[in-house]
Amino acid sequence: MKVDVDGLSVRIAGAHLVRDVTLRAGSGRLVGLVGPNGSGKSTLLRCVYRALRPTAGTVRLDGEDLHAMAPREGARRLAALPQEVVTEFGFTVAEVVAMGRLPHQRASARTSAADRDHCARALDRVGAAHLAERAFLSLSGGEKQRVLIARALAQEPKVLVLDEPTNHLDIAQQLEVLTLVRDRAAGDVPGGMTVLTALHDLNLAAGYCDELYVIARGAIVASGAPADVLTPQLLADVFGVRAHRVRHPESGSVQLLFDRLG
Repeated sequence: MKVDVDGLSVRIAGAHLVRDVTLRAGSGRLVGLVGPNGSGKSTLLRCVYRALRPTAGTVRLDGEDLHAMAPREGARRLAALPQEVVTEFGFTVAEVVAMGRLPHQRASARTSAADRDHCARALDRVGAAHLAERAFLSLSGGEKQRVLIARALAQEPKVLVLDEPTNHLDIAQQLEVLTLVRDRAAGDVPGGMTVLTALHDLNLAAGYCDELYVIARGAIVASGAPADVLTPQLLADVFGVRAHRVRHPESGSVQLLFDRLG
């Protein structure tokens, strides 16, 4: 499913947080959004998954205005993992993942055997099946992140929006999660799942994303393949660092070594 963000702006309390952003994410593509802290990444993604209504512009899924859709219909097409998720109640992991099935159920329906199967497979995909009966609040930060990704996968979305999905994960878990997300983009649904993610680590973004959009001061300043976008000049201008580009010895993707600028 194709995601089109057209002319999207967000103005709050007189401040422009996002300015006239246009972005495309095609079916089966893993598209990354990178930029310094406070650049507008999370604000933009909140508009894409409908936690925030933009001041101007539209978000379309295969040409349909997402903000005009009924909530249940939108949730059948798009799932999101925000940067901060508050879960204060004493749910088990299985119960948290089962919440991903709600858009597919009638209001009075109980969780079916098919729903439970979807949830079990989602937990297995993220390597968290052994946590199913644990209390969610008892988990480590990394375990919680895996469970929340499983909840999003159980939702069976055609579009997956992730805001810093590798937060709280150690390096092995970061690689596993991004490999999982990339594999889902390639083959979970006919034509592939569309994945739009904000990433803090530029080397992970370069290694896993098909395309990157760079945002600075609320505006898109560059877009394209990671090797074309992550140039020393752009990294100096946007991130204030001196970058040395090298090639990963196995994947061939661009990787970056950093020094202080000047």
